[in-house]
Amino acid sequence: MDEEGISSLTDICVTWICHNVEVLCVSQKDGSLQIRHCPLFPQELADQLLHKLADEGVLDDKTVGIFQNLEALRLRRAYIRSSRVSAEAFRLSLCPHKLQELNASHIHSDITISDILHNLSSNKDCRQGLHTLLMNGLNLYGETGELGQARFSALRGLKNLSVAWTDLDDTGLEDICSLPMLESLDVSGANITDLTPLLNCQSRLRSLTVHGLQKLEMSTASLLSVLDKLHVLRHLDISNDRLVTDVDSLVQQLLERPGILPHLVSLDVSGWKGVGDAAVQAFMEARPGMRFIGLLATGADGSELMSTGGDLKVAGEANLSQVCEALRRYSEQESLLREVLVHLYKYTSEMERSQPDILKLVSDGMRHHTDSLHVQLVATACVFNLTTLELVQGMPLHLLETVVQQLLTAVKNFPNYEQLQKNCLLTLCSDHILQVVPFDRYEATKLMMMLLENHEDQTLQRMAVAVVSILVAKLSTEEISELGAEVFIMKQLLSIVQQKASLGVVDSTLKFALSALWNLTDETPTACRHFIQCKGVELYMELLESYFSESSIQQKLLGLLNNVAEVEELRVELQDEELVEHLLTLLINPAVDVDVSYFAGGILAHLASGMGPVWGLDAELHRTVLDKLHSSILTWSFPQREMVSYRTLQPFYQLLQVSQYSGVQLWALWAVQLVCSQNAAQYCSMLHTERGTDILKVLSSHPNTHSDVKSLVDNILTMLEQYLHLDNRLPRCAAKGEMGVVTVIVINILFLVPGTSGNKHISL
Repeated sequence: MDEEGISSLTDICVTWICHNVEVLCVSQKDGSLQIRHCPLFPQELADQLLHKLADEGVLDDKTVGIFQNLEALRLRRAYIRSSRVSAEAFRLSLCPHKLQELNASHIHSDITISDILHNLSSNKDCRQGLHTLLMNGLNLYGETGELGQARFSALRGLKNLSVAWTDLDDTGLEDICSLPMLESLDVSGANITDLTPLLNCQSRLRSLTVHGLQKLEMSTASLLSVLDKLHVLRHLDISNDRLVTDVDSLVQQLLERPGILPHLVSLDVSGWKGVGDAAVQAFMEARPGMRFIGLLATGADGSELMSTGGDLKVAGEANLSQVCEALRRYSEQESLLREVLVHLYKYTSEMERSQPDILKLVSDGMRHHTDSLHVQLVATACVFNLTTLELVQGMPLHLLETVVQQLLTAVKNFPNYEQLQKNCLLTLCSDHILQVVPFDRYEATKLMMMLLENHEDQTLQRMAVAVVSILVAKLSTEEISELGAEVFIMKQLLSIVQQKASLGVVDSTLKFALSALWNLTDETPTACRHFIQCKGVELYMELLESYFSESSIQQKLLGLLNNVAEVEELRVELQDEELVEHLLTLLINPAVDVDVSYFAGGILAHLASGMGPVWGLDAELHRTVLDKLHSSILTWSFPQREMVSYRTLQPFYQLLQVSQYSGVQLWALWAVQLVCSQNAAQYCSMLHTERGTDILKVLSSHPNTHSDVKSLVDNILTMLEQYLHLDNRLPRCAAKGEMGVVTVIVINILFLVPGTSGNKHISL
C-alpha cells in the first residue's frame, strides 16, 4: 500500500478472497473449508493470505482449514493474532507446516500456551526451524493446570520469544532461559518474581523487555546485579505501566552505575517519575551508540539529547517528534498510550497541514484498546483535531476508512458516555467523510439511530441527525427498505421533528431530521406505512401551515408526502380536503418557490391520476386540481441549482400513459425534463435504459395527446437524441468500478470458480 493509499493488485485480490472464501471452497466433514481447484501459491502469498484473513476478522476454525493443503499453501510466517482459532484447528491446519515465525497473540479462543508448545513440538521442522514466537495475552495452562511435556525448551531454534501479559511464572522463565539460541525475550506483565534465571542466557540475550512486572520481588540491588551481568544486551525496556515515582531509585541507580550495559543501544524507562536530566545525559554520553531512549512521564526533558543530532530517537513529551515516537512505541501499552495521547491532543490543536502518519498511529492505538474508555476518549479527541476542515482532504481514503470504523466501534462499545459520543460525531460530521470515504453506511446509520434513541442531549442529537440524514441518502434501495422496516427509526425521527416544531424553531436538527425522513421513505412502501401509522400525515399537515413561509422546510415536508403518494394503496390516506386545498395554494401561488410548487404538484398529480384508489373527494375539486396542474406547470421555469435527484424514473412512467389526464402527464414530463437537462449523463441514460423513451414515443404519436404535452415530449426526445449522439462520439474510458472487474478476472484465473467462463436519492 503506497502513501496515497492505492492498493496493489495482489492486496486487492487477497482481500477479495478473504471476503468470498466460502464461495471458493467446499466444506469438509469436520466443517473446515478447502479451496476447490487450488493452484500452487508462492510461499509469500500463502503467508499474506493467512495474515489478511486474520486482519479482516474472518480467520476461524472453518477458514483456517484451507491451510491443511500443504502442497498448494505452504506457510513459513504464520500470523493468526486476534483470530478465533481453536487448539484443534491449530494442530490440524498450521502445525504440519515448516513454520519459521508464529504470531499467536491475543487469540479469542480457549487455546493456551501449553497447547501451542505441545503441537509445535510434535513437528521436527518447527522444533528446529521456528525462530520467532509471539503468544502475548494467552493463558499458560489449560483446564488441567498442567504444562506436562510441553516446554519452551523443546523449541531449540527459538531466538525471539514474547509472552507478555500472560500468567508465566518463575518456573516458566527458568525453562525459557535454557533455550540455547534465545536472543530476544519479552515477559512484560507476567507473574514473575525473580529475574535471576536470565543469567543462564547472559552470553546471548540481546533484547529484554520487562515492562510492568508488578509482582517482581527482587531488591533494586539484586535486579541491577542481574542486569549488570547481561554483557551483550543491546535493548532494555524496564518501563513502568503504573506511572509512579521511582521511590527505590531503580532508574537513577541504573543510569549512574559505572560500566553497566556498555553495548546498550536502546533503553526505555518511561513511566518512572523522578528521573533527572543530568543522569540521562551522562548515561547517553557514555554510550555514543545509543539510538533510542524512552522518557515519557519521567520528568526528564530529553530535548537536549535530540539537539546533538545523529540517529537518536526519544519517546517523551517535550516536542511533537518525541510524542510521535512514544505513540509508535506504546500502542499496545494502555497506560503509556493514554499518557502520550493527552500530550498529543495539545499539539494537534494547532495543526496546519495533514498528518496521515500521526493519524495512523492514533488509529493503531484505538484498535489495540477498543475496551478502554480512557484511551478512546482522548484518542477520539485527537482524531477530530487531525481531521478538521481541509486537513481531512489530505488523508488517504484507506486510512480514513479504518479511522471511521474505529470511531463507530467506540460509539458502539460505550453507548452511555456522551462526551465520547460527541467526539466521534464531531469527526463524522464531515462532508468528505460521509460522502467520499468507503465504510458500511447501513450499519453506521443503525448505530446512529440507536444513539438518538438513548440520548436527549441537544448537541449530540443535532450531530447524529445530521449524520443520519446524509447516510440515508447514500444507501441502496434495499438497505433503505431494511431500515424502513424498523418502526422505531420512524418514531424517533418524528419525535425529534415534533419536539422542534413545538418550539417553533427552524434549525439544522429539524432540517436534517426532515431530510432523513424524506430519504427513508423514498421508494420504501413499508416506511411510508410506518409514517402513516405514527401519525405522520397529521403532523406534516400542521407543519405545512406553521412553516408556510419557510421554503426549505416546505420542500422537505412535501417531498416525503410525494413519496407516500407514489404508493397506490396509500394515496387514500392523503385524500383530505384541507390538505388538497393547501397543496393547490402552493401550486398556483406565484410567490411560492418552484421547488415547493413542484412537490405540491407531484402529490396532486398522483392523487388525481386514474391509477390507484378512486378519487373520494368532491368532483369539482378533482377538476380544479387537474386544470390548475395543467395551467400552472406551463408557467414554471427551471431552477439554476439541482432541485431533486432520483434513483429511478419508474414512478413517472405510470403518469405518462395515454389514458392519463394532461395535467398529470405535464407534471411527470416537467420532472423528467428537469433532471435530464441538469444531469444528462445520468438521466438520459436512465431514461433510455429503462425504456422510458418507448412510453414517450407512444405518447407523442397518439392522436388524443394534448398539444402542450406533445410539445414537452418532443423536447425531451430531442434532448435524448442529442445526448445519445454525443455519447456515441465520446472515447470510451474505464468505467467506475472496473477495478472490481479486473479483480474478479484475476480471481477466476486462480480458482476457476464454478459458473465462470471455462468451467432515488434526494438532495438535502
